[in-house]
Amino acid sequence: MPIPEKLQVAWAEATALTESGEPEKALEILRSEAWDACENGAQQARTLRFAGDAGTDLGEKDTANQKRHWQRAHKNYRKALNFDPKNKETRRRMNKLASMMDEQAISMGVGLQFFDEGNPTPFGLVSLLIAGMLLLVSFKVVTDWFDGPDDNPVVTLEISYMPPGENERVTAFIEIELYQDDAPIHVENFVLLTEQFRYDFTSFHRIIDDFMIQGGDFENHDGTGGYTAKWYGFCNGEEFDSSGNRHSQESCEQSQWSLPDEADNGLLHLPGSLAMAKTNSPNTGSSQFYIVPDDSTPSHLDGVHTVFGKVISGMNHVTAISEVETGSGDTPINEVRLMHVTVND
Repeated sequence: MPIPEKLQVAWAEATALTESGEPEKALEILRSEAWDACENGAQQARTLRFAGDAGTDLGEKDTANQKRHWQRAHKNYRKALNFDPKNKETRRRMNKLASMMDEQAISMGVGLQFFDEGNPTPFGLVSLLIAGMLLLVSFKVVTDWFDGPDDNPVVTLEISYMPPGENERVTAFIEIELYQDDAPIHVENFVLLTEQFRYDFTSFHRIIDDFMIQGGDFENHDGTGGYTAKWYGFCNGEEFDSSGNRHSQESCEQSQWSLPDEADNGLLHLPGSLAMAKTNSPNTGSSQFYIVPDDSTPSHLDGVHTVFGKVISGMNHVTAISEVETGSGDTPINEVRLMHVTVND
């Protein structure tokens, strides 16, 4: 398949900007123009590789935020390999960056690796051996470890937007704690979608001042799409079809997969709340979510929409985003881009 001319131009511009010491501008082109022009996985893989290159250079330039830039670049290389696992050039560049990160004692941002491409890593082999010995020596101790309470996961949203009254974009980092004990299914689904990179390069398509900012439609990018990370037993809110047969993941199209409501968990819609968007029908949430700004307390949604997290950092950006200029359908005039979502280590 021929490469679209628009994509070739975007790649060339991004490469030139990276080489001339302007990796931030290169990333902007790759995130918007190049990514939108991709028509297949191979083209997406190459775009992500260029993003990894730009992020690597940006980390060398912006040493104060080097860790964040390099972890993001490493993630882009990994995503590129997901699309094109046999690409030796991408793997070479990722390994080079990994060495640079190791020299600076920067973690890869992926946790401890037990396996690499299906094969146990040295750490994985040692860990498996130790785990086996612990099971033999003291099964109860190991059981106690696994039964102990877990910390709530925290995710970071990287958002590019143009603040009201300004002419240049800013990059916001918003951290959200997910309440896994209060809404375990919603939290699991959100984390899985994040780990599947579903939210990366999407947008906040619906924004209403004094109310909320809504995103998460990775399918159509306009509020009409999205589905769950895995099968949770509901097909567009229904457990059974018109004949009374229980839906299954085989009988229900993936685009219709939805979540059971957990709205009765006692969590309220307060400033900073993260909640699941859905239709007026029960159990129709899937991937779309919304965040409540500082000047909003939509209590009429309590007990109807599931609250499953809260902003713990970057609340000023949530409120600023809620105030951007919008047009028809509450769509921002200047796109509010959700560039990445990361589950923090």
